[in-house]
Amino acid sequence: MTMDDFLENLPETGILSSAPSARRSDAFNTTHWSIVVEASTHDLARAAAALHRLCSIYWYPIYAFVRRRGANHHEAEDLTQAFFAHLLERQALQKVQQNKGKFRSFLLASLTNYLNNEWDKRHALKRGGQSQVISLDETDAEGLYHSEPAGDLSPEKLFDRRWAAMIVEKVLTQLRDEYRSANNADVLARLEPLLTQEIVPGLYAQLGAELNVNEGTVKVALHRLRRRFGELLRREVSVTVTDIAALDEEIRYLFSALSD
Repeated sequence: MTMDDFLENLPETGILSSAPSARRSDAFNTTHWSIVVEASTHDLARAAAALHRLCSIYWYPIYAFVRRRGANHHEAEDLTQAFFAHLLERQALQKVQQNKGKFRSFLLASLTNYLNNEWDKRHALKRGGQSQVISLDETDAEGLYHSEPAGDLSPEKLFDRRWAAMIVEKVLTQLRDEYRSANNADVLARLEPLLTQEIVPGLYAQLGAELNVNEGTVKVALHRLRRRFGELLRREVSVTVTDIAALDEEIRYLFSALSD
């Protein structure tokens, strides 16, 4: 099943539907990225705090981008930290309004410009000269990077793919926590692959036998799982855009990045 098939077959209340609460423009007034955009012109401390939180979540796509650009893992650690320090400077924050829209796009454009301007300068500096701005699990970062495909995926494509994968994994973690607290972890373990897997003839009957329920119950459970996945995904992506118009577009783009 392709990602397009997956999106087309989602229930009406799934990923690409706009629930009444999601249609309200004020639903985006307090997301992290909206805070950065609105506060960057008059409340830099508030903007910096929101930007720091966003970067703390999405630091790995930045690290992977720097590595794919040719930096070794030590250089990538330093450049990632230095880039965050640069973003949190007063001058950089005041430029946010010029780039408002999707946080992913803003971050990638800022990172590209930063590396183009700072690469030679950073190579001339002693490693470790920059203090840590956010906590990076350096061992985990390099382990993740070594698991990346070795093909000709560009730094930009890798950035978008890792960004999308991190959002999806964050949503799945939330789902697993919810199902675990409801003592339904085993149900989720069997149904989670069906979020993107094609439903072949006989699968519902097989799952019903495994879970000791009838086929109809399995279908309802999967419908609810997809609906909840969609709700959580919309909420997660909405943190990185400023309005409802950009939300569905960003979700479609992120799924396309995963399927490229």
